[in-house]
Amino acid sequence: MGQAGTAEAAVRYLRASGGREVVEALPRPELRCVRDDERAPVEAQEFRRVLGSFATGVTVVTAAAPDGPAGFACQSFSSLSLDPPLVAFMVGRTSTTWPRIARAGVFCVNVLSAGQGELCRGFAVRGGDKFAGVAYDTTPVSGSPRLAGTLAWIDCTIHAVHTGGDHLIVVGRVAALGTGDGADGAPLLFHKGRFLTGGSGG
Repeated sequence: MGQAGTAEAAVRYLRASGGREVVEALPRPELRCVRDDERAPVEAQEFRRVLGSFATGVTVVTAAAPDGPAGFACQSFSSLSLDPPLVAFMVGRTSTTWPRIARAGVFCVNVLSAGQGELCRGFAVRGGDKFAGVAYDTTPVSGSPRLAGTLAWIDCTIHAVHTGGDHLIVVGRVAALGTGDGADGAPLLFHKGRFLTGGSGG
């Protein structure tokens, strides 16, 4: 699927409503910068190893999808713009949760606290009821699930979706935000394939 096809699919996601259209995860793209008989410039395993040196915060992106609450763990979240207020996150094009959130047209970014590693793991797996036993209420504008015990929450509408290799870059326009009931705690950090308690150094 080329960039035009991906953009068309993204628009279809955003326009779908009421469960009338079945939206499936995008297929894994075949994006190559070298020929089959050439050596790849960067091996995937080495890419992951080196980039794992960059510590990130951890979030759960949630939405009140037409077929029930949806969410997935996401460490590729960032603020993007102050005027207008925009944030961004990246999601794999093969994600099965993203199409559900895209159809909602809105989402909430839940910034996890240090003690929420198990919660994060629950949202990192495919399938099942990720919200079973999870305490949450709803955000004031979009009505997306706002998880209990988080450091902060950011309530957004989907502003744009761009292609980025085997991922999509989702830009959200912030409609409301605030600190959570775990705001006085440390953040949950991810570094070299494992969780770290913020400020612990390991």
